[in-house]
Amino acid sequence: MHFDDQLQRYFGTTEIDSLPAAAMESGIERMRVDLGLEEDRGRRFALWSLLFLLGDAPDLEVVFEDATDRDAARNFMELTEQG
Repeated sequence: MHFDDQLQRYFGTTEIDSLPAAAMESGIERMRVDLGLEEDRGRRFALWSLLFLLGDAPDLEVVFEDATDRDAARNFMELTEQG
């Protein structure tokens, strides 16, 4: 999953800084639905990561059944805080 492709898919643009609030909310809602339906671990992680970057990621324990995936998500969170 490429970042720009996901922005285009869910928000209709790669320039999300200028999106109206309603368009942002709508795109995030579609992402959350897809996250709930996605069975592929890698894709789930990618969707969760983008939601995290947008400030709307669900709780780790809800999204990731596997402890390894939760640890990877925690590592991702720590890395983004360092940048």
